[in-house]
Amino acid sequence: MFEGYGLYAVIALFIIVPLAIYAGMLLSQLKKQTADQIIAEQEKQAALKRHDTKILNSVVIIVRAMKEEQCDISEGCWRLSVLLDSLKLSSELNTLFPSVYGLYEGIKHMPILEERKKLTKPERMRLDFERMKLEADLKSKIQQDVHEIHQYASERLSVIAP
Repeated sequence: MFEGYGLYAVIALFIIVPLAIYAGMLLSQLKKQTADQIIAEQEKQAALKRHDTKILNSVVIIVRAMKEEQCDISEGCWRLSVLLDSLKLSSELNTLFPSVYGLYEGIKHMPILEERKKLTKPERMRLDFERMKLEADLKSKIQQDVHEIHQYASERLSVIAP
């Protein structure tokens, strides 16, 4: 009566054991992929932190130079805007520091270096006047933004620095 069941048990073992081994292999592969994804994400975050640390250190240097009047307001705002926009772990800083970004927006169309040299003297004077007027209009607000940027950069560095 049980002789037929033995044959079924052997057939079942020939089916179940390979399926169990295959399932174990798939679970092992999934575990490895998950671990690899976690490591890749950690490496990505570490790279972003290194990038932002470098940028924030540059921001602190420019802010100090602006505070000590070793850096022109327009040049400082230009550099700060570009650097702050390149941060990977922060966003929408233009709303936190509107005057710095405002001056940058007002002057970014102006030619620099060789392109500026190609302008006629009246064109350069007109652009200089436009830039100086913007600087004068925004100076006190920019000084406040610069102070806040210094504070922001210092705080972010203390959070993300290893």
